[in-house]
Amino acid sequence: MTAGKRKIRVGIIGCGAIGSRFAKSVHKELKQDCQLSGLYDIHPDKTKQLAKSLAQPKLARRSYQELLKNSDFVIEAVTAADTAGIIRQALKAKKNVLAMSVGKLLNAQDLFALAKRNKCALLIPSGAIAGIDTIKAGSLAAIERITLTTKKPPTGFAHNEYIQRKGIDLNNIKGETVIFDGHVNEAVQYFPQNINVAATIALAGGAKEKLRIRIVTSPEYKTNSHEIEMTGDFGRMVSLTDNVVCPDNPKTSYLAVLSAIQTLKQFFSGVKIGT
Repeated sequence: MTAGKRKIRVGIIGCGAIGSRFAKSVHKELKQDCQLSGLYDIHPDKTKQLAKSLAQPKLARRSYQELLKNSDFVIEAVTAADTAGIIRQALKAKKNVLAMSVGKLLNAQDLFALAKRNKCALLIPSGAIAGIDTIKAGSLAAIERITLTTKKPPTGFAHNEYIQRKGIDLNNIKGETVIFDGHVNEAVQYFPQNINVAATIALAGGAKEKLRIRIVTSPEYKTNSHEIEMTGDFGRMVSLTDNVVCPDNPKTSYLAVLSAIQTLKQFFSGVKIGT
């Protein structure tokens, strides 16, 4: 960072496991280019606890509006029904945004238009998968089909409403079991905490109708894996990532968090790699 240049002020909405990891990373690893300027969670105790753990109690903000007022860049790390609305508020305030809840952006194209209109960055990390650059490049020709097969241990689907509604007893699963096979819109709706990668693929390829999602579980699985197979005019691509779970949140792959932190690093340093 050039001498005399003001550091980018970063606010984080969502002070759970993922938001806490972001806060620590911004506070320590990225302090050359940015500074943590605020924390907010709908549960005030979480906000205060995270601020206290960073020895920065003044970072705790009383409202999202207060967070926006004191930030140039907003990291969204929440689990909420109106995540798109939260991101929209930040973009309307002309703040750059990194979105972790990618599934909520799948049918919110107006947010990308708003970001462009207000000259803001709306960053989407590649998450826990490989091959996003290839999907984006392949979409410039024609994509015939894309299949995402996600495999996770049963614990990764605990308290999922879709699983409960279908009467699937996770404790009774003895071997490899397909628990979902269908369209990306349904996958994102039914598995909001597990399948953001599906939305990332859909947004990168621009071909939702050609994307099929399969979700498989087994007590034998020890990691979260995502396999992508894509065919089109360019040829055929297969990628596989075998992820360990995030130490802070078993429903999230560790690589998804690392990907987001790397996206921040590249943005703040001005370095862009890939298409």
